[in-house]
Amino acid sequence: MHNFRRLLWAWLPVLVLMTLIFGASTDLGSSSHSSRLIGPILHFLFPGMSPAAIDQVVLGVRKGAHVSEYGLLCLLIWRARRLTGSPVPVGWSWATASESLWLAVLYAATDELHQTFVPTREGCLRDVFIDSSGAVLGLFLLWRLGRLRRQW
Repeated sequence: MHNFRRLLWAWLPVLVLMTLIFGASTDLGSSSHSSRLIGPILHFLFPGMSPAAIDQVVLGVRKGAHVSEYGLLCLLIWRARRLTGSPVPVGWSWATASESLWLAVLYAATDELHQTFVPTREGCLRDVFIDSSGAVLGLFLLWRLGRLRRQW
């Protein structure tokens, strides 16, 4: 039972985030829905903002969400691999980092494939690249933080 709790503690956050990403890949996460949320906020904060500028901000927020959610996903996968890979979790491992990155990239690719079946969405190789960049950025920040902590 202890091993099951350890697996659950390690992998449940990964599964929850993957579920949230999957849900955002439906019509609920489409551009029309996100612009209905972000647009009124921008109109309130910047009443004179042009529709074209609002569209650009919405696009930036959407792509920034790709980067951050896949950065977090990769870090959660790294954490889960680290917690379940050996009896005593070790520090940084390039092997664990590369496995985590490949799992995040694979999920990004399947997520974009899923979007090809949603009428209001489109699967896009460019978004796989953006998602993958977020995963790399997350790992880089983790690696850099670890190096900074050792210097203190």
